[in-house]
Amino acid sequence: MDAIVHSMESMNLAQSRRAEERSAFVATLGFPLLVIAGGVIGFAAPGVVEPISGWTTWLLGVVMFGMGLTLTGNDFVFVAKKPLPVVIGVVAQFVIMPLAAVALTWALRLPPEIAAGVILVGCAPGGTSSNVVSYLARGDVALSVTMTSVSTLLAPIFTPLLTLWLAGEHMDVSAGPMAWSIVKMVILPVGLGLLVRLLAPRFVAAVLPALPWVSVLAIAAIVAIVVAGSRDKLAQAGLIVLLAVVLHNGLGYILGYVTGKVTGQPEASSRTMAVEVGMQNSGMAATLAAAYLSPLAALPGAVFSVWHNISGAILALLFRAKDKKEQSGQPDKAQVEA
Repeated sequence: MDAIVHSMESMNLAQSRRAEERSAFVATLGFPLLVIAGGVIGFAAPGVVEPISGWTTWLLGVVMFGMGLTLTGNDFVFVAKKPLPVVIGVVAQFVIMPLAAVALTWALRLPPEIAAGVILVGCAPGGTSSNVVSYLARGDVALSVTMTSVSTLLAPIFTPLLTLWLAGEHMDVSAGPMAWSIVKMVILPVGLGLLVRLLAPRFVAAVLPALPWVSVLAIAAIVAIVVAGSRDKLAQAGLIVLLAVVLHNGLGYILGYVTGKVTGQPEASSRTMAVEVGMQNSGMAATLAAAYLSPLAALPGAVFSVWHNISGAILALLFRAKDKKEQSGQPDKAQVEA
């Protein structure tokens, strides 16, 4: 009887896990489609977007409020329990992506505005969708959530300072106002989300399934606004921006994974570092670029918002295929015992 009950529980757990993975895959594949739709609307019908052209800060606040709702105290306790992988990952985040951006702007001879936008993307913290991709890639999800949280909290310091240092030669960068904007549109909404979760946990539990879709709709709207603002120059700069974004994102994945391996982290943690380093909060980068640089400088952030969700899904599939190949190559346990 106990064996039957145990078998039924295992089947229910497996079904639940499959349903959760299907939901995650739908989200990961659906996100870029919605963001692409936002870009198409911004390009084809800029008049439709014009009434919300000043909403980018508020829209990003919605995204970050949703992130705050998903966080718990355990996400920060993880730092005390396993500080080394968090420190390694966050340092890699703010070293690899900014330097990779600088290298690409030099190698591709990018125009000043686009170069500044690419560098700003590199100086942004980890992206919110990285947690879903880490789960699909069979990485360390707890580490992913903690890395995203810590890099986001450090963003008011490192994002403007790194941007000023690395992009200052391309365009004037207002580091002080940029830092204050990050506090207002990132840190305060995250803190408010944490407070709401603490005071109304049942309400938060009820709305949690819808939060990723609310966030991606907000990011899609930001992309639509950015594309509409740089529509005239998009035809000229679109291909070079796409190339820079694809290379930047790919370097982040590769160097993040290598960082994990070189520092002796387990496979799951290395996968998470690949995802966290490669996926940026490009919605924040696009918003900051539109506010403090130029509409054209916001374009790399908008393109990155689309591309990193597509590439993240591909990366997760590659990691899962690797697992399947390794499992198929292992001898059957019964044969080994025989």
